[in-house]
Amino acid sequence: MDYLARISEVLYVGLCRNKCIGTPTEVTIRREVGDMWETIVRPMDKHVIYIFTGSFKEGFRFKSSDIDVMQWLTDCDVIDELSHYVTSQTSGVDVILLEHSETPPGFVLLKLLSPVFVHEHRFSLSIFTYKNSRYISSDKFRNTFLTNWNLGGESARSHGPCINYYYENKECDFAMCFACLHWPQTALSWFDRCQHQGWPVQGVLKEILSNGYHVMPIGSERYSNNNELEWRISFSLAEQKMVYSMNHTQFLCYGVLKIFFEEVLSLTNGDSLLCSYFMKTILFWEIQNNPDDLFWCPQNLLTCLSMCYKRLCKCVFDSYCPNFFIPENNMFKHKVFGASREVLLSQLYTYYEMKELCMLLSPTLRSIILPALCNPLYRKPFSAGHIMSQVDIDMCIRKEILQTDASVESVEECFLLLRSITELSKLRLSQIKSLTLQYVMSKYYVQTAFYVAHHLSKKTNRMWYRINKMITEMLKLSSRIGCVSHILYLGIYYCRIGQYNKVLDITRLCKQSFSEPFVIYNGLVDRNKYNNVVGRLPLGKRMNISWMNFLMCLNENILYRTELHFEETVRQEHDSLTLYVSPFVLVHMLNVLSNYKLGNRSQCLQSLTDLQTLLLYDKGRYIPLRIKDISWQILGICQHVVGDLHGALHSYQMSLRQIPKNKIQKATYYRMGLVLLQLYGK
Repeated sequence: MDYLARISEVLYVGLCRNKCIGTPTEVTIRREVGDMWETIVRPMDKHVIYIFTGSFKEGFRFKSSDIDVMQWLTDCDVIDELSHYVTSQTSGVDVILLEHSETPPGFVLLKLLSPVFVHEHRFSLSIFTYKNSRYISSDKFRNTFLTNWNLGGESARSHGPCINYYYENKECDFAMCFACLHWPQTALSWFDRCQHQGWPVQGVLKEILSNGYHVMPIGSERYSNNNELEWRISFSLAEQKMVYSMNHTQFLCYGVLKIFFEEVLSLTNGDSLLCSYFMKTILFWEIQNNPDDLFWCPQNLLTCLSMCYKRLCKCVFDSYCPNFFIPENNMFKHKVFGASREVLLSQLYTYYEMKELCMLLSPTLRSIILPALCNPLYRKPFSAGHIMSQVDIDMCIRKEILQTDASVESVEECFLLLRSITELSKLRLSQIKSLTLQYVMSKYYVQTAFYVAHHLSKKTNRMWYRINKMITEMLKLSSRIGCVSHILYLGIYYCRIGQYNKVLDITRLCKQSFSEPFVIYNGLVDRNKYNNVVGRLPLGKRMNISWMNFLMCLNENILYRTELHFEETVRQEHDSLTLYVSPFVLVHMLNVLSNYKLGNRSQCLQSLTDLQTLLLYDKGRYIPLRIKDISWQILGICQHVVGDLHGALHSYQMSLRQIPKNKIQKATYYRMGLVLLQLYGK
C-alpha cells in the first residue's frame, strides 16, 4: 500500500471513531432520529412549519455546532411568476411575488400582491412602499421578529438572517423565512447541470425539486440602494438532501474541511473572510465534477481533500466562489478582496505546500494521523472504522433519542400530538424511527398527564376520580414503553396526591432496577452483562429495562404543588423552563418525603443519610457536576422538612458553592432566610 493510501485509511478510521463525526451507522442513527422528531412535532401548529438545519441535522456533533431552526408560515403563497397568481388566489392566504430583475443573482424582492394582508397584525411594520407597490422589507421584518417574538429573552440578538439566542445553555439560530414550492427560474440551469453530471442522482433531484426553496431576510450587501428590501434565496433543504446522499468518505471530507476551518483557518484573519458554508459549497462542486463513488473511497481520502483545498485556493486567488445552485452569485464578492485577501492567500499557499503535514496544525487531526506519520508500518484497515458493538450502537441510539424535547403548552396540543403519534405508528418505519416514536410517545404521555393534573381542577369527587384514573393510566403506560427511569414520574404524581405507600413501592423498584449492571447510565454499563441479559431482546424492550435517563426533566406542570415548585418558578425568571435532576437524587428525595409523611422515622433518616452520602462521595458518576446545585438544594429541602435546620442551612450553603447552572440562587437565599428565621427568629 502506498504512503497516501495508508495515511488516508488511518485518517478515515480515526474520523469514524471521533465522537464529533462517527461511523456510517452513527450518522444514520442521528439523521433518522432527527427526521422522525421533525415529523412528530410538525402537526403542533398547522399555520407554521419548523425544520432543523445546519451541521447538527446533517449528522455532525461538533461542540461548536449550534442548533439551526427555520420557520415559515403555511398560509403564505410565494410565487415567482404572475401566471401562478390566478391559481393561487384563495381566502386567508397572502400571495407574495418574487422579483429578481433589480437584484443581484441569488437575491429577490418580495412584492405583496394580496389586496388585504392576512398577517398584517404580525408584519405590518415590515411593509415598505416602493414604486407605488407594497414590498416586505427584510431589515424591518427581521427587526420586528427580534422585537416581538420572545426568543431567548435578553440573550437574543440579530445574527445575519437569524435570531441568535441561548435555550437551556445551547446556542440557537432561529430564522423566520418564506417558502416557495416552485423551483426558481434563476436556478433552472442547476437542474440541467446535475442531470448532465450525474450528481445528485435522479431520485434525490426529484425530492429536492418537490421541496422547493426559501427566502431569508438578509440583503446582498451592507450598503446598497435596495439592501433593506432584498431577500436571499436559500437552498438549505436541498443542501441537506445532498449531504444525506453523500457516501461516508465524502461526508468525512466535509468533516475535515469544517475541522480545519475551525481549528486552523479561523484562528487567523481567515475567520472574517471564510465560513464553513464556503467549505460545503466547494465540496459540492468537487463531487459533481467527479461523482464516481469508486473515486471517493477511504484510500483516496487525502487525494479528495487535496482537490477540495486546491479549489479553495483558486477561489480565493480569483476572488470568485460561485454559489452551487446559482453560479452567477459570487459569494466572495465584497468579502474576499484587497489586502486581507492577499494575507489569506499567502496563508493558504503555505498550508498547500505543507501537503498532509498541514493537518498537524489541527489538534483533532494531529491526534489521528501523527502515529501513522511517525511509524511507516502503522496502518489501520478502513473496515475498522465501520465496526461497532451492539452496546455502542444502543448507546448511540439512546443518546440521540434522549435529546429529543417534549414540551407542550395546552391540553389540545397534548392530544393533537398523541393522535399524530398514533397515526405515525401505523406506518412502516425503520427500527430507529419506530423507537424514536415509542420514546417520544412515552414522554408526551408524561407531559399530557401532568398538564391535565395541573390545569383541570376537580369540580366533583366523581370527576376527580375519572381524571385521576386517566392520569395514572397514562403515567403507567409511559413507564411500560419508555426508559427504565420513567416510572419515577408516576412516583412524583403519587407523592403529589398523597399515596405515599405507592411511592415507596416505586422507589424500591427503582433502587433494584437502577443497580442492575446492564443498565446504561452516564455512558457506563457492564458490556458483558448487557450483551448476555438484554442483547437479544427487541430494541424497544432493551430501552424499557436497561436505558436510564441521564437527567429527569421536570417542568412547571410536573413540579406544581411539590417541594421544588419554587425552584422551577425562579428558573422561569431566567427563561429556563425545565429543571434537571439526577434520577438517583430523585429516588432518595421521594423516599425521604414519603417516609416522613407516613411517620417512618428511622427509614426517613436512613434515606436522608443515603442522599447525603451520595452527594458527599459521588465524583460525577451518578450526579453530573452541572446539577450539583439543585442536588444539594434537594438535600437541604429534605432536611428542612424533617426538622434538621442546621443540616438544611449547610446544604443550602453547599448549593451556592456549586456551578450555578440551574440559576436557583434566589430560591436558595429564600430558603436560607426561612431556616434562619426558624432558628433565630422570635
